[in-house]
Amino acid sequence: MSKKKTVHARRTETYATVVRTRSELLSSGMSPKDITSAVRAGVLMRLRRDRYAAVDVDDDVAEAVRIGGRLSCLSLLKAIGVFVLRCDSLHVHVRPGTSRIRRPLSTDTVLHWDVWSGREGSLHVVALLDAIRHSVRCQVPRAAVATLDSLLHHGLVTRRQMESVFEAMPARFGALMALVDPSAESGPETFMRLILRGLGVTYETQVEIPGVGRVDFVVDGWLIIECDSKEFHEGWDKQIEDRARDIAAAQRGYVTIRPIANDLMHDAANVRSSVAEVLGALRPRLAPHARS
Repeated sequence: MSKKKTVHARRTETYATVVRTRSELLSSGMSPKDITSAVRAGVLMRLRRDRYAAVDVDDDVAEAVRIGGRLSCLSLLKAIGVFVLRCDSLHVHVRPGTSRIRRPLSTDTVLHWDVWSGREGSLHVVALLDAIRHSVRCQVPRAAVATLDSLLHHGLVTRRQMESVFEAMPARFGALMALVDPSAESGPETFMRLILRGLGVTYETQVEIPGVGRVDFVVDGWLIIECDSKEFHEGWDKQIEDRARDIAAAQRGYVTIRPIANDLMHDAANVRSSVAEVLGALRPRLAPHARS
């Protein structure tokens, strides 16, 4: 089984040069005849005027360049491995003034026509900070915060770099920056944290409990919340481990609940109600004896 690529490895791969201009091909040693022959032989693709790529280039990249733009927003972040709640459409950035724009093959394609920041990118992808700016505008606030959490958690940008993104955006988006927390190790954890903030409870994240291990949240000193997802909690061995941890936590005076990731991301109101009911029912008995 091949080892799963890290986010940083995927970023390097995504930004590697895969689209070249004619002059770049000529500089590499190819002659005009070589380029024509390679295109006719199906070894090289001419995506649009002065843009060439190998035939195995990613389909989304090929389509973005064919249109006349570059991969951006949710499509780019998803390709890197950053958390994105939903990305059903291709997102392409097109610089204003670009000529000979081609019609997208799909009517669902999202074209970002806003002014380019001027940051260096590649012929096929925008600079990461531009993609972040686009993604904030393209998502509902909670989903945007989860994406921002993921970017900081993986160390793809610094907090100062992220702040610079918001400085160039309308002030109404600024409130999102205050909600960002890089301790979130997954999108569902971000959604759970925002639910807890809404409930106004006291909570800690990524808490190490002796004999139990590290847990996602400890609320009011006694309620453990673990954000289970299929990716990290699949298989019977993992189920056995989780149950053993829950028993160990109970022996130390904690109660553990495990909201399902899908519910956290798509039915937050129900999760919020359930957590509030648990707190309301057990707090009178357990809060006075809460563990630190």
